[in-house]
Amino acid sequence: MFDKLKQLDDRLTELQSRMQQPETYSDAEAYARCARELSELEPIVTEYRNYAACRADMDAAEAMLEDPELKELARDEYDGAKRRLAELENSLRLLLLPKDPNDAKNVIMEIRGGVGGEEGMLFARDLFRMYTMYADSKGWKIEVANSNFTELGGVKEISFVVEGAGAWSRLKYEAGGHRVQRVPVTESGGRIHTSAATVAVLPEVEEVEFSIDPKDLQIDTYRSSGAGGQHVNKTESAIRITHLPTGTVVECQDERSQYKNKDRAMSILRSRLYEAEQARQHAEVAAQRKSQVGTGDRSDRIRTYNFPQNRVTDHRLAGETRNFNIDTVMNGGLDGIIDALTAQFQTEKLREQSE
Repeated sequence: MFDKLKQLDDRLTELQSRMQQPETYSDAEAYARCARELSELEPIVTEYRNYAACRADMDAAEAMLEDPELKELARDEYDGAKRRLAELENSLRLLLLPKDPNDAKNVIMEIRGGVGGEEGMLFARDLFRMYTMYADSKGWKIEVANSNFTELGGVKEISFVVEGAGAWSRLKYEAGGHRVQRVPVTESGGRIHTSAATVAVLPEVEEVEFSIDPKDLQIDTYRSSGAGGQHVNKTESAIRITHLPTGTVVECQDERSQYKNKDRAMSILRSRLYEAEQARQHAEVAAQRKSQVGTGDRSDRIRTYNFPQNRVTDHRLAGETRNFNIDTVMNGGLDGIIDALTAQFQTEKLREQSE
């Protein structure tokens, strides 16, 4: 590991020098490549240099242990440096874990009401609000591609794009079944009901990464409409694209422009087909859309939102780390859950590396 870190240190020095060269500075593409690699290397190399400095401090303290007058002070310095060294080594191992190639991409999310009738769809609406508030807290932009609401404002289904740095790295953990336990607004007897909604999370795929043969597409236009006659468009700006070989259908109607709707629908279709292809090639990776969405059944869940007990439980986490305050979470405070899931994922990866 440390041989690799020394090579990365040398590479960072080389890149910093190259960035100052006129030929690099004048070439926008070369400059962008260098800057991108620099930003990836700097956190690792900074931590490696901290490690090297700490190691030097520990060696110096160890040498002073031979001096009777300095022995007590040296022992404290040595023990402190040793603890710090172990922390830095663990941090370096985490930084060297293979990066998710999708981490820099935007995200396509799809939410659907599951079992529970209207209450399941009202919960799907609440999840959309939760993700919208979380995106706002991160400075991300949300664009709705397609939505289908009930008369009471519940979400039958909604597709939207989240644009912003780090969107995929944070939101990829949200895929799966979400269960809610609460008294529905439609319940007159005050009984607690269990309902569900499903969330799919896809990385947005560029056309250069995955191309689709236009001959495989059937494109239909129609007039967009909303619940209760709202947002009715008098022109046929809504788009429905069917991928004939797979039967995959994508609709987009939330933009007023037919061109924008078609562009967004193609982006979603491309991401769905790309993910399905990746799933076929890497069967061991549980990224298939069906495994993400599940059946929408109450028992098919990654997380439970229990309103009477004021807690959210993520079933992928163990022990005390699995429960979170429901008001915080429903108002977009997802960092606690996502940080815990990220730490657990990293721990599992480190364990795999050591085996």
